[in-house]
Amino acid sequence: MPSYGPVTTCQTCGHDKLESVIFLAYLPSVNVMCPLSQPHAKEQWFPAEMLRCPQCTLVQLGYVADPAVIFPPDYPYTSGTTRILRENFAGLYRNISALMNLRPEHFIVDIGSNDGTLLKNFKDGGHKVLGIEPSLAAKLAESAGVDTLMTFFGTQATDTVLQSHGKADVITAANVFAHILEPNDVMANIKRLLKDDGIFVSESHYLLDLIKTLQYDTIYHEHLRYYSLKSIQFLLEKHGFHVFKVERIPTHGGSIRVYASPGKRFATDSSVQTLLQEESAWGLDDTGWIQPFRDGILHSKLELYRYIADIHAKGHKIYAISAPSRASTLVNYVGLDDGLIPYVVEIKGSKKIGKYMPGRNIPVLDEAKLYEDQPEYALLLSWHIGAELMPNLKKRGFKGDFIIPLPLPRIVRNSEVV
Repeated sequence: MPSYGPVTTCQTCGHDKLESVIFLAYLPSVNVMCPLSQPHAKEQWFPAEMLRCPQCTLVQLGYVADPAVIFPPDYPYTSGTTRILRENFAGLYRNISALMNLRPEHFIVDIGSNDGTLLKNFKDGGHKVLGIEPSLAAKLAESAGVDTLMTFFGTQATDTVLQSHGKADVITAANVFAHILEPNDVMANIKRLLKDDGIFVSESHYLLDLIKTLQYDTIYHEHLRYYSLKSIQFLLEKHGFHVFKVERIPTHGGSIRVYASPGKRFATDSSVQTLLQEESAWGLDDTGWIQPFRDGILHSKLELYRYIADIHAKGHKIYAISAPSRASTLVNYVGLDDGLIPYVVEIKGSKKIGKYMPGRNIPVLDEAKLYEDQPEYALLLSWHIGAELMPNLKKRGFKGDFIIPLPLPRIVRNSEVV
């Protein structure tokens, strides 16, 4: 497979007869946002198609965009701003600490470490840590006292770490393992960097949850692969790793945490076979899930547009809440613009404030706009953390009702939120 461009062979096994799951549209890069103070600049749009490999069952994006465009230095996402992620990473630390009986001399490396939120748990626990992060979020990590190498993970970064720190006891990759080019190269470098008795723990948005809840909004060009346990196990075993434990976690609308080791130090937990059986029962071993998934996405899109059109016809206003990367897919695929959604609001301090939504003429403004204007409805673009958002918005003074867009749109009345 080329570094970027159309995907013609499976990213894991090289099979050249890939099957189309769904083609959404051409979509803009989710992290390139034009400032409100400037004329609209030319955007780069890329085809957003999911493909499935019939040989190893990997579901993957059909086009790999230039990483320099997808992950610019000023990449706006920071993991520390989301409570569910902070709690998830604290739980991951506790689990690894118990599993490995971590001691101060143990060395932990986090690939795609962002602002250091995950590694801060290990550092505060008294362990040696190093983050590898290509964006300016690395500076935030450094300011928090988390040693970070500001670069993309690859052969050169691995060589640098081996020379400066030696091999790692634990390597983590949380919500980044499916984002990095050339997964076989990634695994080869992880294996070089990890001690023989160490563990590699990955967290990835989980294909089965994506299918169950019709998460078409997660189809965008950061996400190169959509892992099931079966497909990630295939990749790991190909590189001599043994998957010994798996956990379902709530992050990003449903993720999978996979524990693997180069050897047989850890006995296989029953969770592995249990989840493989569930995937098989859902038909992920074959293609029976694809047409219902397509039909469900189309129905969801039409229903959401109908909700918004009906509200608009009554003269009511809808503001959108937050501008995560997934929101770009939703507004562009459904066809929402500033005539239907005049504003998206973000929490104070967000780097996205003062810019337009990618591909749309919808301004992103400070959340204060929501409380000043009091629109009748708030569309939760970060719907997957709606249980956290709605009480907070109500507590801060929002009096309107909430629209949850996925899997099928529904309205939650303000009076129902506690």
